[in-house]
Amino acid sequence: MVQEFARQNVPVRALVRNPDKARKLHRLPRVEVVEGDMLRPETLTAALRGVERVLLISSERERMPETQCTFIDAAKAAGVPHIVKYSSRESGVGFDIDSFTRTREHRDIERHLEASGLAWTHLRPSQFMEVYLPGTLTGVDPRRRELRIPIGDSRLSPVAIEDVAKVAVALMTSDGHEGRAYDMTGPEALTMKEVVERISEATGTAFRHVELSPEDKLRESAEAGIPEPTIRILRELFAERRRRPESHVLLDTHRTFGVRPTSFAEFARRHAEAFLADAAPTSAPGGREAPWDAHGNRWW
Repeated sequence: MVQEFARQNVPVRALVRNPDKARKLHRLPRVEVVEGDMLRPETLTAALRGVERVLLISSERERMPETQCTFIDAAKAAGVPHIVKYSSRESGVGFDIDSFTRTREHRDIERHLEASGLAWTHLRPSQFMEVYLPGTLTGVDPRRRELRIPIGDSRLSPVAIEDVAKVAVALMTSDGHEGRAYDMTGPEALTMKEVVERISEATGTAFRHVELSPEDKLRESAEAGIPEPTIRILRELFAERRRRPESHVLLDTHRTFGVRPTSFAEFARRHAEAFLADAAPTSAPGGREAPWDAHGNRWW
């Protein structure tokens, strides 16, 4: 997300809890990195000084509702007039929001923000295309050339993070978005078979979708070192996805902000080398953090 601000030469202040994990941000042009903890308002004074608009993002792995609600209150106390909340898609998706821990939490944070008296905007992307990359929890296994996901013939409409980032920059640099929610998906609703067909075409290598049982996938994840709270979330997601197999395509936000939707085939071509890389599963010891853990629960 911060990289898109830099790419567009837009000055931005990035709040980080651990500067050592944000070294790449220091090298980006027009990015000011400040240290603070969203759960400790006393550490946010410098970060919020003079800020007119905040893009609110935090990891879902650590007390997300408390973290974001505490930050909203701190921002209000500091005189920040407008918060853009990076949220999750609640409308048009075709299944029950109350079936998902993370979507319930995002909804509760949205309500807290709306009741705060601040100007608010919600940006609600769907599942990210990036979750299929090797090294993510639900990504392809490049050694087996397999995508091992237990959702049958369900369809998902993933969106490229790059598209979402472009909309986020537009929301942060233009007016007239107060009190509005922007849902985003990718341009196609795809089965897992269609996902691997596009990966195969992009890489010139045959990949296949393996339909495990949910129990087998959850056991694989546990054996890979995935923590129990994440296992519980996967169980919820797999169950609901099987109950409600259809996803909608929502491109109004792309059109509103003049962002061309990235197709999955285009995404797969762009990341063809990564799909062939020999990567370790995400959240296993030494693995990198999955996009949906870092930016919001996006596996639906």
